[in-house]
Amino acid sequence: MKVPFSKFAALAALTLCSWQVLADEVQVAVAANFTAPMNQIAADFEKATGHKAVLAFGATGKFYAQIVNGAPFDVFLAADDTTPEKLEKEGQGVSGSRFTYAVGKLVLWSAKPGFVDAQGEVLRSGQFAKLSIANPKTAPYGAAAIETLNKLNLLAAVQPRFVQGENISQTLQFVSTGNAELGFVALSQVFKDGKVSGGSAWIVPDSFHEPIYQDALLLARGKGNPAAVALLAYLKSEPARGVIRAFGYGLR
Repeated sequence: MKVPFSKFAALAALTLCSWQVLADEVQVAVAANFTAPMNQIAADFEKATGHKAVLAFGATGKFYAQIVNGAPFDVFLAADDTTPEKLEKEGQGVSGSRFTYAVGKLVLWSAKPGFVDAQGEVLRSGQFAKLSIANPKTAPYGAAAIETLNKLNLLAAVQPRFVQGENISQTLQFVSTGNAELGFVALSQVFKDGKVSGGSAWIVPDSFHEPIYQDALLLARGKGNPAAVALLAYLKSEPARGVIRAFGYGLR
């Protein structure tokens, strides 16, 4: 049976409208250390659901300030668990939506092969001019770096050599470009195919700093956004967890 063109056009228009209703956008504030895995997860998420994740990357502390000042984010993927908890308590997030999506690992890394030894003794040697860390006031990986140096009783000795990055991405850039011989960065930034890719590294033992639990939170603005709810659900799925593991993160 032939469908009259007018009816076909109406059906097509209805289908298009339904797709537009189903395919929404979600604005996501993402901790800088999670840049590479989140870019992949966002692409996979769009293929799986039709929803588009619009990503902004930066320091967790700076995102906190932006969110409380009305920045239009629906979902927050932080580099710690305390900032999302604080936002939730302050009414900026949806109660009960918070969960740990990844457990971060800190690494001392140099772009120079053989420069960093397997125990991190290069920090004691003093044979470097600059050490890059992320701002410990706004970046949890920077705070973990300070804890590590305190654990080693080296903070006072190396602090004059700090080159401070605004976030962990800028910290890595300082080391990659040679502005600092070594730096504390996220393992995920230098991890590929199950190992550190390029340069030399010391993976900091977890006992040297507080656990880097990275929590996700549905923000108040995203409560009625199906794409925001879907993204958080997707982050708990096995495909997303596989990507997270592949970048060197732990999972809870």
